[in-house]
Amino acid sequence: MRIYLALILFFLMHPVHAACNSALLDQNFRKLAGTEMVNLCEAYSGKVLLVVNTASKCGYTPQYESLEQLHEKYEKQGLVVLGFPSNDFLGQEPGTEAEIQDFCRLTYDVKFPMFEKTVVKKGEAHPFYVQLAQLSGTYPTWNFQKYLIGRDGKFIAQFSPHTKPTDATVVTAIERALQP
Repeated sequence: MRIYLALILFFLMHPVHAACNSALLDQNFRKLAGTEMVNLCEAYSGKVLLVVNTASKCGYTPQYESLEQLHEKYEKQGLVVLGFPSNDFLGQEPGTEAEIQDFCRLTYDVKFPMFEKTVVKKGEAHPFYVQLAQLSGTYPTWNFQKYLIGRDGKFIAQFSPHTKPTDATVVTAIERALQP
C-alpha cells in the first residue's frame, strides 16, 4: 500500500509530459532576465511561432512595435512571437538581460515571450538557430530575421530583417499557418 501511495505522490509531483514530436522545438531556453527554463516544444506545442532575433540598438528595433501588434492580433488564434536578443551584429544588444527586458517593456510594451541572449551567427550559433538555418537555407543576416514555424513544429518560411512584420508576405504566411 505504501508503495502505491508513494508512486501516486511521485507522479502527482512529477507529471509526465507528452513526448515532443518536433526536433526543431525540443530546445530549452531560459526566460529573459529570469531563472525559469522553458522547453519550446512543451510550452508552444500546437502554436504557430514567429521566431525573431532581436536587438535594442538597431535600425530595425522599431519592429518590436509591429511584432507586439502581430502577437496581440493573432494570439487567440494560436500565434506566439518569440524574441531572442542577440549581440551578434555590431554589438547592438550590449545591455544586461534586465536592461533588455526593461527597454522592451517600457519602450515598446513588449508582452510576447523573450528569452536569454542567444548566439545566432553561423559558426557559433545555438543549436536551435543551426537547425533554423539548415531548414531555411540561411542564418540570420542581421537583427530581426524572422522564422515562421507551423503548429506541427515544422519550419514554414523565413523573412529577412528588412521585411517588416506587418508586410503582406509575412501576414499572409501567418494567416495560412493559423488556418485549421
